Amino acid sequence: MELKEAIRNRRSIGKVKQDPVDKALIEEILEAGTWAPNHCHTEPWRFWVMTGEGRGLLGKGYAEVAASEADPALTEEELAVLKGAQIKKAFRAPVVIAVAVTPSAQAVVPEIEEYAAAHAAVHNMILTAHALGLGSIWRTGAPTYHPKMKEVFGLGAKEELVGFVYLGYPDMAPPSKATRTPFEQKTLWVSE
Repeated sequence: MELKEAIRNRRSIGKVKQDPVDKALIEEILEAGTWAPNHCHTEPWRFWVMTGEGRGLLGKGYAEVAASEADPALTEEELAVLKGAQIKKAFRAPVVIAVAVTPSAQAVVPEIEEYAAAHAAVHNMILTAHALGLGSIWRTGAPTYHPKMKEVFGLGAKEELVGFVYLGYPDMAPPSKATRTPFEQKTLWVSE
């Protein structure tokens, strides 16, 4: 697949089949992530590949976040239903890769650049998944950054999750062709 084609045609695929994804394909996706640009070669990313019952780790995170923010007036039964619904979110794809950033302690590397590198790693991963014929979606949202989720994944004080890459074989047609604002409307050329 041509690079420009992959960039323009990749779409988030939120509905995938539960068919297993070959480990070699997952490793190719992870390898692509490690080739993201990063200041001073810090390689600030970490990955958790969750398959099968291993996706329960993410489910536990979703459930703990929901429970910590639930109305204290909920009954035990209501809380169990809430947590069960949250756990199911982790099982929407046969493979989920959690991606976190571990910022370097080097003073020369601004922390924001470490986040940029981890985000670039995710982008490499979803482009590679697309090129391999897999559907993917980069999921984030408030639970991703919640202290309970951070605790479930055993992250240190300076570490943060940057998202979850859900992978599988598409079970939906890709969303229609997207449009973008022409770059000319967002670009200022400076030559003097």
